[in-house]
Amino acid sequence: MSPVYVGIIGVIILLILIFCRMPIGFVMALIGFAGFSYLTGLQPGLSLLDAVPYRTVFSYTLCVIPLFLLMGQFAYYAEISGDLYNTMYKWLGRLPGGLAMASIGGCAAFAAVSGSSQATAATMGTVAIPQMQKYNYDPALATGSVAAGGTLGILIPPSLGFILYGVITEESIGKLFMAGVFPGILLTALFMITIYIMASVNTSLGPKGPKISFKEKLVSLRGVWSILILFLLIM
Repeated sequence: MSPVYVGIIGVIILLILIFCRMPIGFVMALIGFAGFSYLTGLQPGLSLLDAVPYRTVFSYTLCVIPLFLLMGQFAYYAEISGDLYNTMYKWLGRLPGGLAMASIGGCAAFAAVSGSSQATAATMGTVAIPQMQKYNYDPALATGSVAAGGTLGILIPPSLGFILYGVITEESIGKLFMAGVFPGILLTALFMITIYIMASVNTSLGPKGPKISFKEKLVSLRGVWSILILFLLIM
């Protein structure tokens, strides 16, 4: 049987097993091993089964993924997320939907040290959602802004997605990081503009916060210096 037919049969069996709710990683490994062994022999297949997991687990490049996640945990327990949210709230809280906009800004800043969408959404959600509930924000807007802001974690460097893409395609991870900066800032701005328009049209979605003096806004910037230094060191 030609390699093309073997590949087609493998894909069909792969989809069937996935729809049978088997773990995707296990299914892909099983089908790949079976197809390679059929084409080249059992011994080369066993050699591949031994070498590939080892190379993947002990990859020097991939070791940055758990380290970035660990850095995000350090930032969380150091209450950096609270400082970020407080700073964003001081600057944006007076606007319609200001707390939701502050959540987006906080997510963008926290994404610069975590690299994970899930970590960003979970961390900022614990800080932002209770505050928005306190000020009678619409629950859909409150949770939606955190969920949308969390997606910035996979775009704003250091992005775990960029790292995996760079490893697979052998592209420069540093260049991928640089390429994600402007789209991340643009998406952050678009999220904020959308929230502002929605809250301006329907004021019940996100009431304005109290007025804050310019001096207090400047003082609040002390909460973002650590994130800025970390981001510059990473880049």
